[in-house]
Amino acid sequence: MYNVAEIRKDFPIFEVKINGKDNTFLDSGASAQKPKRVIDKMMQVYKSEYANVHRGSYYLSEEITGAYENARAIAQKFVNAKRADEIVFTRNATEAINLTAFCFGRKFLTKMDEVIISQAEHHANLVPWQVLRDEIGFELKICKIKDDGSFDWDDFCAKLNGKTKLVAITGMSNVLGVMFPIKEIITAAHQIGAKVLIDACQYAVHQKVDVQALDCDFLAFSGHKTYGPTGIGVLYGKYDLLAAMPPYQYGGDMVDVVTYTNATFDVPPARFEAGTPAIVQAIGLGEALEYMMHIGMNNIAAYEEEVSRYAYDELRKVDGLRLLGDTDKCRGGIFSFVLDGVHPQDLAFILDKEGIAVRVGHHCAAPLVRRMGFESVVRASLGMYNTTRDVDILCAALNKAKTFF
Repeated sequence: MYNVAEIRKDFPIFEVKINGKDNTFLDSGASAQKPKRVIDKMMQVYKSEYANVHRGSYYLSEEITGAYENARAIAQKFVNAKRADEIVFTRNATEAINLTAFCFGRKFLTKMDEVIISQAEHHANLVPWQVLRDEIGFELKICKIKDDGSFDWDDFCAKLNGKTKLVAITGMSNVLGVMFPIKEIITAAHQIGAKVLIDACQYAVHQKVDVQALDCDFLAFSGHKTYGPTGIGVLYGKYDLLAAMPPYQYGGDMVDVVTYTNATFDVPPARFEAGTPAIVQAIGLGEALEYMMHIGMNNIAAYEEEVSRYAYDELRKVDGLRLLGDTDKCRGGIFSFVLDGVHPQDLAFILDKEGIAVRVGHHCAAPLVRRMGFESVVRASLGMYNTTRDVDILCAALNKAKTFF
């Protein structure tokens, strides 16, 4: 049975009062809080286990190398990859997507090709493709979303053709909270020979990921959104694709043979992890993923669906509130909105005085926010530790905010 009260006890941050009020943290979509076991594990490594990895022929180095590679095995299990060397550690999901763009893209894309993304993409899954388009000359196609934020399947199918070489798509919008039909997208793309990259930053923390069942070619997610530390992310890639891709960063620990005239490169994933990696962060990420798997991703998804449904229903009762992605189908716990007569920045300030943490702005998805008719919106996002009481506190504060204007 999912016991959210016990889960909240695992997160020390909820002992902290905000402006004298209970900490109503509704910004997990930006960065999730960390359970005590992750904090303790990282402190333990720094205090008594730290050394560099893959280099030393001494006890501490060998032990931490094992711990670092064990974190890779945990990430493999988390996404159900076939093998651990399909897991590349990156700095974050942004770096994972950039790695795909500039290693896969430069190797395999030509000016005769097409890449498809959607109107709902984060800048991290938009700007790299724009830059690469300008460099190579391929056509970048943007498939539409509907006014309610849902994926426009007909428009996607109309844009998909024999020239399409890559589809790069979000699993769940960081603004709308809407989940896209990624399995169907992958199947359709593969039928015409295209590869697929899934930006799973928001998706992987809320839904169980199985890359073998999805059959995606690449998938990216970040550590700090999956209750782990900052400075660490994951790129999953099918091994044959990774092996065919050149590296794009060069230095120590990613080479095979080096002379004064040339160099050859190691096999994946080492060839994509140049220099000293984020050792302790990777171990912390492993701890966070084990924590989530211990609770059960299906259990987390089921609980969050209940709270998200409650939030959707209650927010729609707030007079003057306009919700982006106003659909109750295939959505997760992200709610972006505006409140009539109250500037989003002012609203965030008022909510903070009530102990409520939300984010305001375009959420690194400016074209999407404009597509939905706004320049700036407030976003409340849920995590495994949020409750219906948090939603009630938010809605009460929204109603209170209206009285100030």
